[in-house]
Amino acid sequence: MTAATHPPILPVYRVGLAAWALLVVLQLVWHAWLVPSQTLPAWLVLAITVIPLLLPLLALRNVRRALLWVGILSLFYFCHGVAEAWSAPGERVLAWAEIVLTVGLIAVLGAGVKRRSTPH
Repeated sequence: MTAATHPPILPVYRVGLAAWALLVVLQLVWHAWLVPSQTLPAWLVLAITVIPLLLPLLALRNVRRALLWVGILSLFYFCHGVAEAWSAPGERVLAWAEIVLTVGLIAVLGAGVKRRSTPH
């Protein structure tokens, strides 16, 4: 019996996977190292910020579906980035990094959509 072969991952999805990984790293660096919370325990902040980004790993057999999950979740992170960029000058660079990564994820999802050909 031969091992099941998976179709190659499209380059646009590779970019999405990289953005997803960078978004996870950004949350870890931001909330655990650079700007730890003064009011909440670090484990709670990391649970709120990182665990949701790990849930799409459950759908990783289908990269497109996993990226769709991340794209939906990234809307929350986009809003968080905008709020932090607006209200926390000391965290503005981190917030803009979050905004760029989330917009990149959404762009990857749009670029990966195949259009159906319509008869003229």
